[in-house]
Amino acid sequence: MSQFTLQDEQFMQLAIDLAKQGRFTTTPNPSVGCVLVKQGNIVGKGFHYKAGEPHAEVVALREAGENAQGATAYVTLEPCSHYGRTPPCALGLINAGVAKVIAAMEDPNPAVAGRGLKMLKEAGIDTAVGLLSEKAEWLNKGFLKRMRTGLPFVQLKLAMSLDGRTAMANGESQWITGAQARADVQIGRAQASAILSTGVTVEMDNPSLTVRWAELPDDIKGGYPAENVRQPVRVILDFQHRVKSHHKLFETTSPVWLVSDRPRDLTDFPDFCEEIIVEITEEPTTLFNVMSILGQRQINTIWVEAGATLAGALIEENLVDELIIYIAPKLLGDNARGLCRLPNLTELKEAPKWSLQSAVQIGNDLKTVYTREEND
Repeated sequence: MSQFTLQDEQFMQLAIDLAKQGRFTTTPNPSVGCVLVKQGNIVGKGFHYKAGEPHAEVVALREAGENAQGATAYVTLEPCSHYGRTPPCALGLINAGVAKVIAAMEDPNPAVAGRGLKMLKEAGIDTAVGLLSEKAEWLNKGFLKRMRTGLPFVQLKLAMSLDGRTAMANGESQWITGAQARADVQIGRAQASAILSTGVTVEMDNPSLTVRWAELPDDIKGGYPAENVRQPVRVILDFQHRVKSHHKLFETTSPVWLVSDRPRDLTDFPDFCEEIIVEITEEPTTLFNVMSILGQRQINTIWVEAGATLAGALIEENLVDELIIYIAPKLLGDNARGLCRLPNLTELKEAPKWSLQSAVQIGNDLKTVYTREEND
């Protein structure tokens, strides 16, 4: 029999919904929500908005005031136990006199990792963990993967026709999908810590690789004034030094990280552009090394927008956590460009397998989301 009641689930769901409000702004921190309940009534609630600002528990405690004493705290992630930019939330809950803390999951951050719950227990506070844990995991899948493996969570976004083509033979691809699907892409970009592309894509398409605020759905724009939008870091794999200072990348002042195996002259590039030098290796691979460096730089989630070569390489090296494909109701023919390059496949049994997680119609297009399956 579950130790949690239906009312417990309802309050934790509210905490998860609150946490979602920070999903565009909290990186590199996780999104966290907290609800304080006393005698069945909510006395305080809050969510973490941005690194350096109060954590969800602090916001909820401030709202509750003296009513926090004897209350139950529902938190989507184990309260922190260490001093960072802000004091430990576990200590704040102890000092406020809460009677019980229910956490959706433990925090795998080595600086926490069960210490927050231990601190609460030692203070005589009743604790429980595991309520709606799957939803809590999904909410912070990038942060959690980085904490557990040192690598970011990689989302590969592709758009294709019904016959699996991404562009005409001459490279024309604007636009395969409709306006609503493109607006949905902006949500993916906005939630990511970084957007990954290549110098070839920059040279051919001259993209900005930014969150286009005007295209976000109205319900999101209403909660996030344009001036508060966090633009992701633009990470460009540019081993041939194709990227130049005149490209549209540099019209927006969010950071641009140019990845190469050798330095270049950055004299003409703006101050927000920097270079990451990575060694070309076979084991571990260069792409794995890049992901490791990005993890060390606190990149939780990477949204990949690039051509068939990088898409195929990421898939081949099993670096893609989530494959997101927008399918347009068009046929481009067999002379058009394919979805990804997987030149090393020789037998059907070697083909990467994927598990469908969701399929939803967006406008006249279909958005499908897959996770990787292990080959038999």
